[in-house]
Amino acid sequence: MIGRLNHIAIAVPDLEAASAQYRDMLGAEVGAPQDEPDHGVTVVFITLPNTKVELLYPLGEGSPIAGFLDKNPSGGIHHMCYEVDDILAARDRLVDQGARILGNGEPKIGAHGKPVLFLHPKDFNGCLIELEET
Repeated sequence: MIGRLNHIAIAVPDLEAASAQYRDMLGAEVGAPQDEPDHGVTVVFITLPNTKVELLYPLGEGSPIAGFLDKNPSGGIHHMCYEVDDILAARDRLVDQGARILGNGEPKIGAHGKPVLFLHPKDFNGCLIELEET
């Protein structure tokens, strides 16, 4: 059901410093920051030959990333995103098998302009999983 790894998301306490680190120290292609108000984050994508890294920074008071950074002040891996061909079919199959979908269970538009869903980390070995429709 899942396709390729789309990205690994890392919550960071300083978006500019993390972007500079990937650009200047590692020589990576670093995109511009983009605000995603529906998800409460500002994101920066780092393009690699085989996938992307998404840097996450809190946007606003109610950001879920703010809570993550409270528990992990230095930042850390937040989630992994896998591609799926049909997000509704993937959701229905996962729910039928006992997986929990975060939020109201309906896809939202993600940072790439495509529908996304998040799966409860307790159902996937402690890892928050994002599914993105290709």
